[in-house]
Amino acid sequence: MRSASADCLMQTPPLMNTDPQATLSKVPEVTLIFWIIKILATTLGETGGDAVSMSLNLGYLVSTGIFAVLFLVAVSAQVRSRKFHPFLYWATIIATTTVGTTLADFSTRSLGIGYAGGSLILFALLMASLFVWKRALGSVAVDTVSSPKSEMFYWVTIMFSQTLGTALGDWTADTAHLGYAGAALVFGTLLALVAAAYYWTKISRTALFWAAFILTRPLGAVVGDFLDKPRDHGGLALSRYTASGALLGLVVLLIVCLPNRPAKRSH
Repeated sequence: MRSASADCLMQTPPLMNTDPQATLSKVPEVTLIFWIIKILATTLGETGGDAVSMSLNLGYLVSTGIFAVLFLVAVSAQVRSRKFHPFLYWATIIATTTVGTTLADFSTRSLGIGYAGGSLILFALLMASLFVWKRALGSVAVDTVSSPKSEMFYWVTIMFSQTLGTALGDWTADTAHLGYAGAALVFGTLLALVAAAYYWTKISRTALFWAAFILTRPLGAVVGDFLDKPRDHGGLALSRYTASGALLGLVVLLIVCLPNRPAKRSH
């Protein structure tokens, strides 16, 4: 007859998840490297989008269709992946920013909505996406992005933010007559204020993250325009292909050489 202690030893212990990936999100840890790559990726989105729509003369609508397909393929792969892959994640970010560039240009220029109208509509869509995400899942914090449903909200929100950034950058640089350098200074200053609020205030970290995420896009847009627009428009008139290739090379170099760890998942 077995003793009570033997019976206890034979009992199945409580289930414990020992897989390290189970405690990690499918998005990267938010560090200084994250923000540097994000700005480079959004700048690449501007030069790459312009290269296809303008330099190849495919137009905004056809270019949007091409980048939309790439965006859907990248998001599908990202959602289907079981863990965080740096190259896949940043490829998806670049896909959102290129489709955002051509979609914003198509809306504001080809459809005649204008920069102000386009920016207001896209801002409303972005806020609606965050609101629905919050109501559906209870949090819009990036460290909760681990399920297919939360990822779909995440990427839709990002796509709206990337599209808004292009329209907002053009509005600031052109309509407000600040030029590319002036607009870059405005958005750079706003990002610095968000960083200061992160370190010296108790404002919601989630709200500050999304504020910074949104602001990096118009910053990248005006920097991209500064690189490839003609000199008589205030740009450096660099080749869009050369600028895009250089930016892509920098993104790849940073991913390879510097740590891109997955964020720890909140519970």
